[in-house]
Amino acid sequence: MNRLPDKMTTAELADYLGIARQTVSRWTREQGWSTEAIPGIKGGRARLIHIDQNVRHFLANTTALRQQTSRVEEPRLDYLSESDSQALRQITHALHNMTPDEQQRLALLLVREGLHGFLHRLGIGQAE
Repeated sequence: MNRLPDKMTTAELADYLGIARQTVSRWTREQGWSTEAIPGIKGGRARLIHIDQNVRHFLANTTALRQQTSRVEEPRLDYLSESDSQALRQITHALHNMTPDEQQRLALLLVREGLHGFLHRLGIGQAE
């Protein structure tokens, strides 16, 4: 398994594994993984999972099991189709060129502000 950061959000870990966020949340509860609140997020629902030895061991075993059962499935491909908009291509290009720290800060902003708040900060929110 590639080197994981020390802490990840539920969404980040789910994206990394190619599974649903609800699955990661269930594993966190069932396995008793250590978590902490994300600073600046109200309500305490958004949490960082500590990627410790227990988490790594669980994921290594789960990933191996999933790989054995999914060998006949079509591989997951991440690419843009020709029908994707120019804006989507530019956003994807910008995200790929951001540092991991910048990507994390943007993700936290989106969690904290939501899409409406993010667009408002950019000055491109819906006209009233």
